Amino acid sequence: MIKKQEKEQKLILIPKTEKYIEYMLQVIFKLPRIEKFSIGTEYKQSMYQMLKDILIISKIEKNETLYYLNKIDANLNTQRIYLRIMKKNRWIDEHKFKVAIEQIYEIGKILGGLIKYYAKNNTKPI
Repeated sequence: MIKKQEKEQKLILIPKTEKYIEYMLQVIFKLPRIEKFSIGTEYKQSMYQMLKDILIISKIEKNETLYYLNKIDANLNTQRIYLRIMKKNRWIDEHKFKVAIEQIYEIGKILGGLIKYYAKNNTKPI
């Protein structure tokens, strides 16, 4: 039962991440020109790397999964920082910021559950 639930959580990350990336690409395309090619490029690379890592965790052995989950978490934290910078500099409005943060929060909740599960069940023999 737990195995099935864990698999479902991994798989639900894919469409949620796709939806988030689609939304953020629209936001990035509307950034001022200079920022679009600086912070926008960094943001896109971070999102695409996160998506690749999510796709990897659905294919790899259980003992390697925690490493990739932590990489995904680091990318999410980086994206939160980028969003705060964009909001602070008024490159995006409050509504876009809230929508993006909410999507990151949903992905983060699923990711947190997976990290907890794999950290608890990833004991190495002594």
